This record gives sequence, C-alpha cells and structure tokens, in this order.
Amino acid sequence: MSQNMSSGQASANAAIRQKIIACEVVKEEQAADTAVEQAADTPAELTMERVHENLDRPERLLGSTYKIKTPVSPHALYITINDVLLNQGTEFEQRHPYEIFINSKNMDHFMWVVALTRVISAVFRKGGDVVFMVEELKAVFDPKGGYFKKGGRYMPSLVAEIGYAIEDHLQTIGLLEGEQLDEGQRQLLADKRAEYEQRSAVTSGDSAGDFPAGAQLCTKCNVKAAILMDGCYTCLNCAESKCG
Repeated sequence: MSQNMSSGQASANAAIRQKIIACEVVKEEQAADTAVEQAADTPAELTMERVHENLDRPERLLGSTYKIKTPVSPHALYITINDVLLNQGTEFEQRHPYEIFINSKNMDHFMWVVALTRVISAVFRKGGDVVFMVEELKAVFDPKGGYFKKGGRYMPSLVAEIGYAIEDHLQTIGLLEGEQLDEGQRQLLADKRAEYEQRSAVTSGDSAGDFPAGAQLCTKCNVKAAILMDGCYTCLNCAESKCG
C-alpha cells in the first residue's frame, strides 16, 4: 500500500517539475465572444423557437378575424385566430396559430362552438403540423344538407366553413400553400369561358355568381363552375377536367 502511494506521489512530482511551455490569460470579453461564436456554429434547428405545450402565452398576440355569413342563420359568425410570433427578428421568423375564438349573436350552437374552439386551440398549442385539422373540418357534412355561398361555392356544413376559414388563415401566414393556377391555365380557362358563353348565348351578367349560370358543381373544389364543352366537364375555378 505504501509502495503504491510512493510511486503515485513520484509521478505527480515528476509532472509538476515539467517546464511550462505556454500560457494564456482569457479575459471575460474574449470568453463572451467565444460563446457567441459557438452559438453561431450551432445548427439553426437546435435554437429555433417552436410551439409546445409549456410555451407561455405572450402578453400580445397577432390576430385576424374572419366573418362568416351563412343562409342558414340570420346572424354572422366571427372567427378570430391569434398567432404567436416565433424567432422574431431572424430569417426564421414565423407566425403560428395559438388560439381561436368564435363569436355570434346566435346562441343555438353555443355549446358545441365553445367545445370546438377549445379543442382547436389545444391542437394549436400542442405544436407541430396543424394543417391536418383543416381537412378534417372540411370533411364534416351536415345531415340536414349544406348550402351555397356567394360565388357558387358549396359548403357541406357550418363546421366545414370554419375549416375553410382556418385554411385561408394558414395560407395567409405561410403555413399552407394555396393551389394557384399559372398564367397558361388562367388564359385557357378564360378562352373556354368565352367560347361557352358564345355557344350558349349567355353573358357574364347572366351568371348566378362568379361563373356562368349553367355551370355544375365541381367535385374537386365544390364550386359551381364546371361547364360542359365537347362532351366533357371542365371547371373554370380549379381547371379540373376529365378530358385531360
């Protein structure tokens, strides 16, 4: 035991007697600069702010309100979606929905409206991809039947229209990309519409909405914009066509 301690002390003394080759005094400013450089080298994914369950609600949120007026109720529905701003001032700045409120003078649906707002807000605050909820809401059909909005769009239910409002909001803040027609498609549809109106002896003033009065409901976009030409229906809204 004593021999082991003696050999350990000898090794330590030998290490102490070694000459010092170089030394450097690190100042507080240099240490801070080093920390900044190390943070800059850290991947952005590790430092980006994200929505999660424990995220504290900021004192101020960015909000947008959407008005829904349906033919099934004399009172309008107002949907307010508040967003939290993540990574403010950086190239990764992004708005993310945090909560939703639905208000109306009509109290007939008060209970399920409150339940819906709480569930949607909980999904928003959960974080991650919230786009899936849009398709889930849009797929809800009213057993009493849906209704047509101004412009010819068919709404299968009031819940579905809330889904469309959320979809519009997600597209506005950049979380969801909208399906936009290119210039060539828009020109082709304009030519088809002009040819259809000429053949049918109708004008734009005869249309019930934004499309000719004789247009049928498109099964893809749920808009009365499909016209029959050359034995095939073509949608003037989304360009859907069985003709290819």
